[in-house]
Amino acid sequence: MTQTAKLALEDGTVFVGQAFGACGEMDGEVVFNTSMTGYQEILTDPSYRGQIVTMTYPEIGNYGVNEADVESHKPHLAGFIVRESSRIASNFRAQGELNDYLERHGVVGLAGIDTRSLVRRIRTFGAMKGVLSTTDLDADSLVAKAKASPGLVGRDLVREVVPAEARVWDEPLSDWARLQPQDHGERTGCNEKHVVALDYGMKWNIARHLRDLGCRVTILPGTATAQDVLARAPDGVFLSNGPGDPEPLQYAIETIRGLLGKKPIFGICLGHQLFGLACGVKTFKLKFGHRGANQPVLNVLSGNVEITAQNHGFAVQEESLPADLEITHRNLNDNTVAGMRHRRLPAFSVQYHPEASAGPHDSRYLFEQFRAML
Repeated sequence: MTQTAKLALEDGTVFVGQAFGACGEMDGEVVFNTSMTGYQEILTDPSYRGQIVTMTYPEIGNYGVNEADVESHKPHLAGFIVRESSRIASNFRAQGELNDYLERHGVVGLAGIDTRSLVRRIRTFGAMKGVLSTTDLDADSLVAKAKASPGLVGRDLVREVVPAEARVWDEPLSDWARLQPQDHGERTGCNEKHVVALDYGMKWNIARHLRDLGCRVTILPGTATAQDVLARAPDGVFLSNGPGDPEPLQYAIETIRGLLGKKPIFGICLGHQLFGLACGVKTFKLKFGHRGANQPVLNVLSGNVEITAQNHGFAVQEESLPADLEITHRNLNDNTVAGMRHRRLPAFSVQYHPEASAGPHDSRYLFEQFRAML
């Protein structure tokens, strides 16, 4: 017997479908992701903290779940919405089914709704606050809860996902993620280089890529100070992805300011926004964000177009860029800033995920550029 679940948006719209995964009620910002695969990586990406994610691809769960493809130790999103949840997992790497995985980790799921209608509403009116519930099915009550939910703007969600302590990363990049088999340190010649990664909600595949360069990787909580980082004597500093609004993260901004000019810096996603804020730029909230594994980006310096994986709801305001920063990449869907670098100091960043997982490998060269700066 199927159980009913409802999604209510702050504008009064209510979607009725079938529950899967865990029972319960969660609020969050309702967004959508256009990836055709990679739902397990999306579920375990800490950047989705505080969000209810809708998958635009119609059937999700058909290849199951496994322990090799997770991007953190557990799912972090507030809820998961699909058109159809596959009842059968069919893949030689599958170790379980999606429904059981969501139930085990307490993630409330909703299936059987018209996801095209929901996505069209978000694209037209912007990302909205919502409530997903299997326990309260009263439409008026759910809409009131959606309106009263806190949303993302002004919240520090990073503190909810940062690791409690430092960690030395020793897990290699899997053969599934590598373009060509190779020895980790032999091809790069930088075995002795030490990278400190500031973890604001970092996907594990980033650390795997850094290690694949042959470098020693130490992960510090994103709340670490510049003194904490420099005490580790790194050759370079990586600024990770993470959830939510970058502007409340003054502790992270001050840390980056304290590191600029002292160590080479490479930031992605939230790390890109924080790097910009540390240099004096402003950020703004996008209408419905960029989330998916098929986002086109122009490399302004080379003229090449990259297909990229992205997940962010905020962006750098181009008009606020100081003279010290230059734009290196642009998102071709809306022309927003997708990459920048410092004109005088060894520091650069991009607004997307060169580590992919899941997604294309077009941007792996950025890790190589960072390695060359060390």
